[in-house]
Amino acid sequence: MSLVKRCRPRRPRGLPALVVGALALATGLAGGPASAASQDTLHDLATAQGKYFGSATDNPELPDAAYAAKLGSEFGQITPGNSMKWDTTEPARGQFNFAKGDVITDFAQQHGQTVRGHTLVWHSQLPGWVGSLASAQVETAMTDHITAEATHYRGEVAAWDVVNEPFNEDGTFRTSPFYNAMGKDYIAKALRAAHAADPDAKLYINDYNVEGKGAKSDALYNLASDLLDEGVPLDGVGMQAHLAIQYGFPYQMQANMQRFADLGLDVAVTELDVRMQLPADAAKLTTQSSYYAQVTDACLAVERCVGITVWDYTDKYSWVPSTFPGEGAANLYDDNLAPKPAYAAVRTALGDEDGGDDDGSTPGALKAQYRTNDSSAGDNQIKPGLQLVNTGTTAVNLSSVTVRYWFSGDNGATTYGSWCDWSPLGCSTVTHRVVAASSPKAGADHYLEVGFASGTLAPGASTGEIQLRLSKTDWSNFDESDDYSHGASTSYADASKITVYSGGDLVWGIEP
Repeated sequence: MSLVKRCRPRRPRGLPALVVGALALATGLAGGPASAASQDTLHDLATAQGKYFGSATDNPELPDAAYAAKLGSEFGQITPGNSMKWDTTEPARGQFNFAKGDVITDFAQQHGQTVRGHTLVWHSQLPGWVGSLASAQVETAMTDHITAEATHYRGEVAAWDVVNEPFNEDGTFRTSPFYNAMGKDYIAKALRAAHAADPDAKLYINDYNVEGKGAKSDALYNLASDLLDEGVPLDGVGMQAHLAIQYGFPYQMQANMQRFADLGLDVAVTELDVRMQLPADAAKLTTQSSYYAQVTDACLAVERCVGITVWDYTDKYSWVPSTFPGEGAANLYDDNLAPKPAYAAVRTALGDEDGGDDDGSTPGALKAQYRTNDSSAGDNQIKPGLQLVNTGTTAVNLSSVTVRYWFSGDNGATTYGSWCDWSPLGCSTVTHRVVAASSPKAGADHYLEVGFASGTLAPGASTGEIQLRLSKTDWSNFDESDDYSHGASTSYADASKITVYSGGDLVWGIEP
């Protein structure tokens, strides 16, 4: 099948936008905003750390002059949200239309930015004709599509999400016209076709819920290992990172990134946002700030994590409210394009000492991690394991810190005893008491309050495990299954339903 010719002249390779990207980083995805700002931008700060910082965008947003000005100055890389997807670029077989994507690449060139192509092969946003093809025709159609689009943008797109979201949550392959026709081999074939069309572009597999260790990221790791063993041109993996504070932070994110890097692959955070249940409040925004900072910290700690892209930078154009009703406020800037506490948190994580935010707010520097030390949720004791981690850059005075583990007393006595069984700090340093909640709620009519008689916690340090117990004075049973702070995990993980206070101010977690 012959490919439709481009409607505009080919841009010569080696123009300044691409030269900037090539010289700034060997990753192939570093650019630089063309205009200087009054302070270092997010991308400036990231570049100083050997990374890039970018944002998604879309064609309907670019006529917003204030939005476009911030997009062009603060970020060194952009990803088109929809304008390079199959339903837009090839709505009818063999009839290609790259006009919308060209607007994005033109904007990037004008602002000295690099572009991430998104996406060549995906089960969603396909024109109807793809799903109607006979199985024997699907491979040719896929190869023709990849060849046409990657050829069109050769020299203008630094990296491609070649295959997007190939896995189900349990790590099995997602069914799609491509998998149904070719099995998992469609992924290798897509990567080879993209490499043939644009040998200089970095080629990625991109997916969500692969940020932490688990069945889905294990499946991606095994696939990447197999593809590399087979000599398939794969340069990196994209971790979308659509996070939500009510579900906790991804388990062992940094370690997960590192194992892909150890394969010789680049890692990119490709679609970062952190949503919450609305309305937003100070506590939720504090937790959100911590999540953004933790993602940034994880990327900075892994040499082959090449950079971070937020999915878009402002709540004004967020995809979240329409997809997750009742949720939102997921981005670094609010609806009025004003920076939120999360913006300051990212700046601080990138090495900017004052955070650079307009209102002087600073994110909390502590996070709580939890595991259960009790296999039964229905016996006469509650046994939480807690530890605090200092995510900031300065030491924390522990004597000003308290932690609350929220639970329900159920039936029986209304008085309690509590104990510290072990802590590397020494249980004599750990204070504890059970307090009746001033505004009791289901699953949270009491809390175990933990404090510290003395001590400091250095930047990056952990208190280590604090093994705690509490019981009612009549030793009657609890039902922990609906307790607000209770979880079933036996490994330590960030716990947003355990709250941390410094000087009486909430710095971590969401109160019930």
